Amino acid sequence: MRRMDTWQLVAVLSCMLIGGSPPGARAQPADPARAQARAQVNADLSAARRNVISAAAERVSPAVVTVSVEATRMVRMDPFGGLFRDPFFDQFMSSPERAQRISGLGSGVIVDAGGVVLTNEHVVRDAQKVSITLPDGRQFPAEVLGSSTAYDLAVLRVKGGRLPAAPLGHSDDLVVGEWAIAIGNPFGNLLESTEPTVTAGVISATNRDIKGGATQSGVYKHMIQTDAAINPGNSGGALVNADGDVIGINTFILSGSGGSVGIGFAIPIDLARRILDEVTRFGRVRVAWPGLQVQVVDGHLAQQLGWSDEGGMVVTQVNPEGPAAKAGVKVRDRIRKVNGRAVNSVDDIQASVYGRFVGDALTLTLEREGRALTVPVVLAEAPRNAE
Repeated sequence: MRRMDTWQLVAVLSCMLIGGSPPGARAQPADPARAQARAQVNADLSAARRNVISAAAERVSPAVVTVSVEATRMVRMDPFGGLFRDPFFDQFMSSPERAQRISGLGSGVIVDAGGVVLTNEHVVRDAQKVSITLPDGRQFPAEVLGSSTAYDLAVLRVKGGRLPAAPLGHSDDLVVGEWAIAIGNPFGNLLESTEPTVTAGVISATNRDIKGGATQSGVYKHMIQTDAAINPGNSGGALVNADGDVIGINTFILSGSGGSVGIGFAIPIDLARRILDEVTRFGRVRVAWPGLQVQVVDGHLAQQLGWSDEGGMVVTQVNPEGPAAKAGVKVRDRIRKVNGRAVNSVDDIQASVYGRFVGDALTLTLEREGRALTVPVVLAEAPRNAE
């Protein structure tokens, strides 16, 4: 028998695997059923490449933009180049300062075809110049319409005609374990591409309260937690569900190394909607004001007030023109709950009033001279001299 070369053997085996005939063999009549089955398998494999993640990404990605920022900060000059720096003597000697231009980069989401963009406040903080770049490469100057440091959200406007806008969903009915897709422009300054990237994971938890001091940007309450990778440059980008609706604005990660370890957080889109509405209607985010001051009731204060137990918050001051006074709240009232949530610390108070805006009501459950009372307080806009 004639020996086959190596390439001939490979050709024969390949033909056998794909159902064809080896070289030199007599052609067999085509089997229509087998050909149809093979075509169906190929079609199924091709269809399997497309899933809810790819569909959601295609729907939202055109509206996810890169936000480029130029800012100026003052830096201390050292005439000795750092050779003789001493922290002790630094407190007695002043060094000249100079303005230094710095650039920053983040992501944003177009939420209105007229050119309204949502992003994080810390992305555009202290910016002198802001611009956005669309995935198709178009670039436009942007104006900061309004922002809130407390909620770390900013609203921008660009003039570029009708732009692609992402559909906004809701975040009040999220299910732990459902798909979560993060879309943004991480490390955009290192990549020569304007197209956003996509990472996928699940909703890890909802209503996450971050303790004060855990981040440098601010206080965060009721956050969405996800294990979809969020990296530097993703801030301000979109967190999307399997329907292709934006459910959150990606904001920060908790990480010891600075890279994603699967603990990322996004601001719920329902809160972002409120900020967007405030800025659109009033040109600013109005500060909601109850018109009272409180103090945590610890063991020492409880003893001073003649109370047998600690816990809750005591009202120490009521503005006579404020909402609390109009609702009948008095000094020495002891607040036990706000909107049904027990309040025993500053973090509890922050979590209870976080996300409440002018016109919203706080339901105070309080004690006064041994009697339990429920008092609704409708928040008003804080006067400029309010404390």
